[in-house]
Amino acid sequence: MSRVASTILAVTLGAGAALLGTGAASAADLAVGADYGDPGICGNASVLNRITERFSYQVRHVPNLPDVAITDFQRVHEHRYLAADEDHPIARRYCGATVALSDGGSRDIWYLIEEGMGFASIGDNVEFCVAGFDRWYVYNGRCRVLR
Repeated sequence: MSRVASTILAVTLGAGAALLGTGAASAADLAVGADYGDPGICGNASVLNRITERFSYQVRHVPNLPDVAITDFQRVHEHRYLAADEDHPIARRYCGATVALSDGGSRDIWYLIEEGMGFASIGDNVEFCVAGFDRWYVYNGRCRVLR
């Protein structure tokens, strides 16, 4: 299947999933982008829910991380968009927010949405980094890779 056909299929499936809805609301569906206007795809409930679930997995499986959960996203915004072109076939959106944690604290979060890079090239891939929770420096010191 050609890249164009794959992209069309991914967009069609993504639009269909968006029309069907994402199911029950969760903590990540609360006050998104109140201070920044429309956050676009950065504030999409499925993206925020995916981050919340993967963060929960991370704090359970990485040694010496506090046992907290993300309860809310605030000030969600997109701060950079790199469009796909001939030299860079993957469009990337760099987003930022502040997350409220279950221990009452808040932390900055940066995340990257790679369009069309989900499982089997369907949907989007999301990479994220919460300040102070990148114990193994996967995203460099202080989440620099995703800023």
